[in-house]
Amino acid sequence: MPAKRICQLIKLKPSAEEEYKKIHAAVWPSVLAALERAHIVDYSIFHFPPLQLLIATMKYTGDDYEADMQKVAEDPETQRWWALTDGMQESFIEGATGSGKDIPWWSVRFKSSPIFAPFDSVAAEQTLWLFQAV
Repeated sequence: MPAKRICQLIKLKPSAEEEYKKIHAAVWPSVLAALERAHIVDYSIFHFPPLQLLIATMKYTGDDYEADMQKVAEDPETQRWWALTDGMQESFIEGATGSGKDIPWWSVRFKSSPIFAPFDSVAAEQTLWLFQAV
């Protein structure tokens, strides 16, 4: 099964920008391991300051996304991480109360193949890389 590209969107609270960047400079190894066990690779989060937008991109290489995401949601260290980070974010999803719940916290979009479009160099200068799992 070919990898699925995933894009997630959420808003960063302006008051949390500095702390959010600080903790993502040293993501807990246990959280990264949970993502790896769930077949998530090439994970990055970008910040677009003019809109306080967080843009996460990743590839999913497994064959049961829902089951793998449930395993991530059940991981105690990931739950601790989300308790730390969720308060710094504002979901676009009506009724969402946090990560790992029935209503998704991040807006999620799947793409099986990339869409190519002209890239705005001004937007590129304003978009800051925040986190990248290698």
